Amino acid sequence: MGRMKVAVIGGGQNCEHDVSAASAASVRSALDPASYEAVALTIGRDGRWYGPDGRLLDPTVAGGLAAAVGVLRTCDVVLPVVHGPLGEDGTLAALCELANVPYVGAPVRAGALAMDKWATKLVAEAVGVRTAPGRLVTSESVVGWTGPVVVKPVAAGSSFGVTLVDREEDLDLALKTALELDDRVLVEEVVQGREIDIAVLDDPDEGRRTGPPLEIVVPGLFDTTVKYDGSAQFVIPAPLTGTELEELEEAALKIYEALGCRGLARVDFFLTADGLVLNEVNTMPGMTAESQVPKMFRAVGLSYPDLLDKLVRGAAG
Repeated sequence: MGRMKVAVIGGGQNCEHDVSAASAASVRSALDPASYEAVALTIGRDGRWYGPDGRLLDPTVAGGLAAAVGVLRTCDVVLPVVHGPLGEDGTLAALCELANVPYVGAPVRAGALAMDKWATKLVAEAVGVRTAPGRLVTSESVVGWTGPVVVKPVAAGSSFGVTLVDREEDLDLALKTALELDDRVLVEEVVQGREIDIAVLDDPDEGRRTGPPLEIVVPGLFDTTVKYDGSAQFVIPAPLTGTELEELEEAALKIYEALGCRGLARVDFFLTADGLVLNEVNTMPGMTAESQVPKMFRAVGLSYPDLLDKLVRGAAG
């Protein structure tokens, strides 16, 4: 057999454009050239599509979308590494479904549900996984002060628009900041606990499995700045008791299945004195070699290129 042709989509029309572009570039360079031909497609901030040569695809038809679909249909598998809205939220999965091309990652419904933090909370609570008490608000809501809260857009990633509010006088600005990224916002009670991430992988060779737990060690909120300035410490494997690890893995798998995820996801928890609390689910987490999920699997001997190989082979069937 010849090399498998893999379309790697990066960029996107949201605040995570640069993160997605970095993930896509890293993926393309890591795919084993003996097995795969990586085909670069990039979505600009304005929604226009750029081809493998970096040039704008046919701009006369929907910003190059028709030409992009033509490229996708020449490929064996699509690996969409667009984080956030109009990408990870099921949008690109739907495009691949309509183009009838296999793709890596969550199907349409799972991507949409997991991207919506409010919907994720409802699903998690329905299957017995605790989440932080909170409420859904819009620009029309009146939000009274009840104590320290975390304010976050319902559908945004990389902690953009997330604010820890300790003082009543800072609440309005936090709400305004979040509402600039989404018309729906979550206001959640602050959860005191260790931040533990569990990755779930649909391994075509070994079946569905979890990677080693990762603990994020930071002095304060794990916000956008801390995520990318190198100051966060990732401890792999996180020091846990056997019972704690079992409960976290069980909850991660339960949520993954309830949402209908596929391929890969990172499920983030707080481990508190009263047990675990779900934070959020990422169906297309950061995918550079130094991102959390590749680091988690590398800790148990699965290299970054081999992880990508499993994702592509799993999607191709």
